[in-house]
Amino acid sequence: MTATPIDGRAVAAQVRARVARAVAALPVPPGLATVLVGDDPASAIYVRNKRRQCVEVGMRDLHRHLPGDVTQAGAAAVLDELAADPAVTGILLQLPLPPHLDAAALVDRIPPAKDVDGLTEGSAGRLALGRPGLRPCTPAGVLALLDETGVDLAGAHAVVVGRSDLVGKPMAQLLLQRHATVTVCHSRTKELAATCRLADVLVVAAGVPRLIGADAVRPGATVVDVGIHRTADGLCGDVDAAAVSEVAGALTPVPGGVGPMTIAMLLHNTLEAATTAGATHAA
Repeated sequence: MTATPIDGRAVAAQVRARVARAVAALPVPPGLATVLVGDDPASAIYVRNKRRQCVEVGMRDLHRHLPGDVTQAGAAAVLDELAADPAVTGILLQLPLPPHLDAAALVDRIPPAKDVDGLTEGSAGRLALGRPGLRPCTPAGVLALLDETGVDLAGAHAVVVGRSDLVGKPMAQLLLQRHATVTVCHSRTKELAATCRLADVLVVAAGVPRLIGADAVRPGATVVDVGIHRTADGLCGDVDAAAVSEVAGALTPVPGGVGPMTIAMLLHNTLEAATTAGATHAA
């Protein structure tokens, strides 16, 4: 068996095209405010890509670049200003922040209605309670890939490897809302491979290169690799792709799998924030 690759680039392009069509039909284009603190090269690249794709789908780029030595109060004031600005549809604070800043406190200054990254306590609470809201981009992107692949999640056994606030926890909650039976594994899980072998759908977001091998995959399972690592041999994920592809039914590649979906879902969330706000104002 050779696993069918799940083409994240193609699905992301479809999402961006749908967003662009919807943005063109709006009376006022949404405005996305990305906030970059300092000059971390990786963060600068991520933000540049987000801004470029924002403009490509017709949204307004309302970027703010703050100095690396900005104070907690200074950063908070900028976020408060953006939160109060009706021209700003969505706010994204690029992480990680310089160590002298309290990232959690700053993220929570973003109103849930503008939290296009889905990371505030308010957004997390809405997700946990199954209430409408903006969902974290990477888990939402994984769900979109599973839908595009035709995976029926209702009644399926899904195993999530990783319990981070960014991916693992919200991923498990999104899968539960789609009526999957969900097991969450982490660094203290005993018999990790045996637990993973139970999965119809295996989502790996552990942050450990090639953690999951063929012995951890049920034949024919759908495997989603959220990890990405730069090694001496090139880029790899949390899954040993060469070995797992001989067992799995479908597998996301690294790169080109989950990665492209993250920005696509950011654009989707910004559109969602704009249309929800528009409906609220119309009411």
